[in-house]
Amino acid sequence: MPTSTGLHHFKFLIMTITPWRSPLALALHNNRHQPYSRYFQLATVQADGRPANRTVVFRGFLDHTDQLKTVIDTRSQKTDQILHQPWGEVCWYFTETREQFRLAGELTLIDANYPHPELQQARQSTWQDLSDNARVQFSWPHPGETKANSEAFSPPPPDPANPLTNFCLLLLDPLKVDHLELRGDPQNRWLYLRSESQVWSTIGVNP
Repeated sequence: MPTSTGLHHFKFLIMTITPWRSPLALALHNNRHQPYSRYFQLATVQADGRPANRTVVFRGFLDHTDQLKTVIDTRSQKTDQILHQPWGEVCWYFTETREQFRLAGELTLIDANYPHPELQQARQSTWQDLSDNARVQFSWPHPGETKANSEAFSPPPPDPANPLTNFCLLLLDPLKVDHLELRGDPQNRWLYLRSESQVWSTIGVNP
């Protein structure tokens, strides 16, 4: 199910690179030999107001936007959490360069019923870009239920061209980015803030 403001989040044009994209791209490049540098922690809010956190895989940026892509199973608990409260925060630590990025913003679920055709195309292309091992996990038994027998985790491989209905593309549209460099004495920290007019400002702050 789409969030009520999902279409508002789909921005096709970025005239200039936003200021936090360059340091993040550099961190990804400098840590590229470490496979886990593509993993970050995503925090959401449960219906009772308590936080929920998990590690997910960065799947790149939605074309021509600053929105981060990851994928989730619509049967998972985080789907209901995001529908209830579509705000989240990513925490991304790079061990080689010892720097941390925290990206806070609104989350949009692009599921099988999402009405925007170009975002449906993004969902399909993301599915096609997954490895066979990643795709087959969406055919496993329902997440969080009592453990099934081992045979249930060896289903036939799904169609690599067409996503399963429970496959969901998740987008994070950052409104605030906090970048901390742990190297140096003193350490360096910057806040990047997006205004209502979509203009980013950069502020150097104490670590």
